Amino acid sequence: MARSLLLSLTLGFLFTAVVSARDWNILKQLKGGKTTTSTSQNGVGSLKVSNLNGYCESWRVNVELHNIRDFTVVPQECVWFVQKYMTSSQYEDDVERAVDEAILYLGKTCCEKKKCDGMDAWIFDIDDTLLSTIPYHKSNGCFGGEQLNTTKFEEWQNLGKAPAVPSMVKLFQEIRERGFKIFLVSSRKEYLRSATVENLIEVGYHGWSNLLLRGEEEEKKSVSQYKADVRTWLTSLGYRVWGVMGSQWNSFAGCPVPKRTFKLPNSIYYIA
Repeated sequence: MARSLLLSLTLGFLFTAVVSARDWNILKQLKGGKTTTSTSQNGVGSLKVSNLNGYCESWRVNVELHNIRDFTVVPQECVWFVQKYMTSSQYEDDVERAVDEAILYLGKTCCEKKKCDGMDAWIFDIDDTLLSTIPYHKSNGCFGGEQLNTTKFEEWQNLGKAPAVPSMVKLFQEIRERGFKIFLVSSRKEYLRSATVENLIEVGYHGWSNLLLRGEEEEKKSVSQYKADVRTWLTSLGYRVWGVMGSQWNSFAGCPVPKRTFKLPNSIYYIA
């Protein structure tokens, strides 16, 4: 009985969240909103809406802070919350703020088109950094509530229909115009190269120096090690890696450490 009640409560929250998810923004939320509570037949009170909101927001924030690691699925009671956030204007605002901070940082670097010697580099990840996977999660209805089906996900990637992450085309163009060499370092498999290139160009990205995907040897490594090895290789060639941007902490782990990192929000999945 208690399990059925909890399931009904969760579904009710999910329905309410989906109705207005796109317009959800933390700046628009009213403080001290009314909460409701219900009591089961055995007299145990169910979790208040405000408490569940607070729990799920705390979980999401701690994922972004890298306090919560190695999770395989989003807690079931928070799947609706993650979906609401990742499809909201708040998510877009958070990405835009990261982009603004990156542009401010660019102004402090020594690389300008007239001065660059061709050895100043910037690294971007692809999924949920340049290209959004949100349409995939929408169509499959999971948003982290179940383990990612890599076969289905790669089939979707191979379609080359992912939209650009909001504000990221602007940042990409700004970095390119300043004279940086742009390296795209992704955990995508090598056979997805053609679809990835076509997708990137279609949504407005062009002019990168190299696109690095994982071949058979790279697939034997953890994603973190693979990306760290790419940075080591670039450094050995004499490149100065001024910045790395990604939505997973694996983009920044290991040595050499880049001069600056920019993390985009993504609490749908975790890849080490």
